[in-house]
Amino acid sequence: MVDWTKIKGNWNQISGVLQEQWGDLTDDDVTQIHGEKKQLIGALQKRYGMSKEEAETAMHDFLESQRQLWDR
Repeated sequence: MVDWTKIKGNWNQISGVLQEQWGDLTDDDVTQIHGEKKQLIGALQKRYGMSKEEAETAMHDFLESQRQLWDR
């Protein structure tokens, strides 16, 4: 289970890896997302043409794979 409080608290570390994963996300996208679930889903939909469900799945899978960055 993704803990969004921890995601927000570790956003600086996560955002760099996020941009490595999804290079089409701009610095402005990452700044505007700032650890907000709905913002991240929307950015993935916009930049990659994903459905909401696809974006949610991709986001969840990514965050679980990077758990060491935020699960402290």
